Amino acid sequence: MAVKQYEDLRSARWFRPDDLRSMGHRSRAMQMGLSREDWDGKPVIAIINTWSDLSPCHHHLRDRAEWVRRGILQAGGMPAELPVHDFSEQLLKPTSMLYRNMGAIEVEEALRSHPVDGAVLMGGCDKSTPALVMGAISMGLPFIFMPAGAMLRGNYAGKTLGSGTDVWKYWDARRAGTVDKSEWDGVQGGIARSYGTCMTMGTASTMMSIAEGFGLTLPGASSIPAPDAAHKRMAAACGRRAVEMVWEDLTPGKVVTAAAVRNATVVAMATGCSTNAIIHLIAMARRAGIEWGLDDIDAIGHDVPVIANVRPSGTEYLMEDFFYAGGLPALMKEVSAHLHLTAITVTGKSLGEGISEAVNYNDDVIRNLSNPVYHEGSLAVLRGNLAPDGAVIKPAAMDPRFQTHSGPAIVADSYAELRKIIDDENYPMTPDHVLVLRNAGPQGGPGMPEWGMIPMPKALLRQGCRDMVRLSDARMSGTSYGACILHVAPEAFIGGPLALIRDGDVIEVDIPKRTLNVKVSDEELAQRRADWKRPEPRYERGYGWMFARHVEQADKGCDFDFLRTDFGGPVPEPEIN
Repeated sequence: MAVKQYEDLRSARWFRPDDLRSMGHRSRAMQMGLSREDWDGKPVIAIINTWSDLSPCHHHLRDRAEWVRRGILQAGGMPAELPVHDFSEQLLKPTSMLYRNMGAIEVEEALRSHPVDGAVLMGGCDKSTPALVMGAISMGLPFIFMPAGAMLRGNYAGKTLGSGTDVWKYWDARRAGTVDKSEWDGVQGGIARSYGTCMTMGTASTMMSIAEGFGLTLPGASSIPAPDAAHKRMAAACGRRAVEMVWEDLTPGKVVTAAAVRNATVVAMATGCSTNAIIHLIAMARRAGIEWGLDDIDAIGHDVPVIANVRPSGTEYLMEDFFYAGGLPALMKEVSAHLHLTAITVTGKSLGEGISEAVNYNDDVIRNLSNPVYHEGSLAVLRGNLAPDGAVIKPAAMDPRFQTHSGPAIVADSYAELRKIIDDENYPMTPDHVLVLRNAGPQGGPGMPEWGMIPMPKALLRQGCRDMVRLSDARMSGTSYGACILHVAPEAFIGGPLALIRDGDVIEVDIPKRTLNVKVSDEELAQRRADWKRPEPRYERGYGWMFARHVEQADKGCDFDFLRTDFGGPVPEPEIN
């Protein structure tokens, strides 16, 4: 049911008045070939597009924008495509995480400064989803998220390949000498066979699923493979629905509620989510003014098991199989007892209504609660004298023998130092050692790169070892696996306890008890702190300089402090004079 009239729309401020400035707006619209019939009485819907020639996961979004445009026109709106940062996970250096907040600012300001009434957000590759959603939440206009969708499953020599997950596996094998260059090249050519995001339950599929868990997509949209014809139909449906949302005044504040945040977290845990989900969940919730932290997420992880049998937490299946099995609606129906089913979604209906007709077509791909892939949620939060503000591990994707572990540290202060250690076939170490990388956090990286998936050292690979405890203040790819403890907060670069440990210090990990400690006395740590010297800043000017001064730590979501909702009053609408 319509709540707004044309005169209530933001875009009407630009196009409706009979004055000098609005005449200029109309004449410039006509300069582009438009006429009054294009804008008069119609909401303007921004198509926020993250396509670029250097974004392989989003390479189809130029085409999908046309399908969104078609839907907007079908529903009586005026489409306006606005390009933003592409968030190319593979090609953007030092890490796309460095630019998530910049992208969120760009989205917020693009929506604020242009004559638009609502938006369709097009993205999917790792940081694009949180960046788009964070910016749109802060702006407050009605929006719907259109997931880019996962690529087709990989294939080489008759074997199914999973994004990232099989790269790490074959790289370990090549470094161990059991895979030659021709086979490595074959994997290279077969692992990414179409446009779309990683087809494992990596960060991309995790965040698209979380967006649906928030209620920000059409039902089932996050699971549709990018090359599937249904993806085009979904894109057009997003355009139609965005127009309706403007008339209904269905703003993000009515969708992104405390109940929606909990639902998104339940979805994350049940899917076997990427460790990156924690950082983005916290940041997205806080943009909506909802306090949500590590302990809230860990509590849900205790109760909600992993039921998506999709790599890397699962052993066989990929996102294409997940879609055929019923997709996210089927998974949410399996865990419906843990969800707030009355939460409103962008459809204008409740989450419960959206999943009411979902069917699980394959209970090995989407397990039920009595037969989970892993008995708890995907992630666990650890605390102790090494991580007073928390650290994260993915128990569902590691060797179970490291659930409790104690071993001496081998410490690297940089990735260059780490590479020397892991590439030395004769480095003195055992599988009980704990390999530590520090100064790779939000400020130290900079941008908290995905260096936490520390490759297995050659010295251990030659012995047949494929996992060991690895510890860092970095992140890791959601397609990764192994006993990698990540996001240690505070980070070493600003003087967190990780900066104080030395080679040979004994690190103790107890995942069931959620603890992470170093066996060094408080007095010794205090002396080491007194001797510690802060590293030189990574940047002396530009965006990196600003980033370092305003980025928050991992336990706070790595947002900029000045973008918090409690930082200041709301930003006013732009003056038109």
